Amino acid sequence: MTSGRASEGRGPLYRLYSNRLRRRIPAENVPGHVAMMIDGNRRWARQLGYDTAAHGHRAGAAKMREFLRWCDDLGVRVVSLYLLSTDNLSKRDSQELADLIQIIAELADELSHERDWRVQHVGRADLLPADLARVLADTDARTAGHTGMHVNLAVGYGGRSEIVDAVRSIITQHDERGGSLEELAASLTPEQIGEHLYTGGLPDPDLVIRTSGEQRLSDFLLWQSAHSEFYFVEALGPDLREVDFLRAIRDYASRDRRFGG
Repeated sequence: MTSGRASEGRGPLYRLYSNRLRRRIPAENVPGHVAMMIDGNRRWARQLGYDTAAHGHRAGAAKMREFLRWCDDLGVRVVSLYLLSTDNLSKRDSQELADLIQIIAELADELSHERDWRVQHVGRADLLPADLARVLADTDARTAGHTGMHVNLAVGYGGRSEIVDAVRSIITQHDERGGSLEELAASLTPEQIGEHLYTGGLPDPDLVIRTSGEQRLSDFLLWQSAHSEFYFVEALGPDLREVDFLRAIRDYASRDRRFGG
């Protein structure tokens, strides 16, 4: 399964097609923010006969590094990767979770040395093992001054919890200023909530991509994706090819975005 696609990626016809796709995407139509859900890692590992899901998660992490380079080369300014949900923390097998946590820590550290990317953790650090939380904090600090592509790593992340945390932050801030609940209720706006989200200050995603054929959000960027475009790829996460990504961008560029209209 993977060997056939890998050899296709090295062929001259594949490169010719990729270059043609890339040339047909106008720079002004490239999404500013792409959110990615690389799904299907465990299924990929099972199909290839591996005895643990860790092989799939490592292949998925390697694909994420590739995906980020594709985005950067095309001119995408912000990318959000869904790596570990709050549900994963409580529902995954303990050994699989331990492997996944180590893989995420390694990925975060590697990305902090990649190009001039600004790498930021979005999620609940207090729910994570101390070692992983420390690696993510170090990554934030190490890349704080970088001016290249902004990479959000959603780890210990849940969209509904994010909204609750944002509202709590607004209430706390308002209370510290001595305001009343009536004043808060009268002044609360969607923009204010957006400013207090984990991604506050960043643009909402223009395009959300998910691999493995699944067509659901799984609690990812619920507030931010209200007006996003969606693109679903049949390929399992580790099998995603650059042409799949370019087709997604081409499809996005052809759409008439209505922003709820």
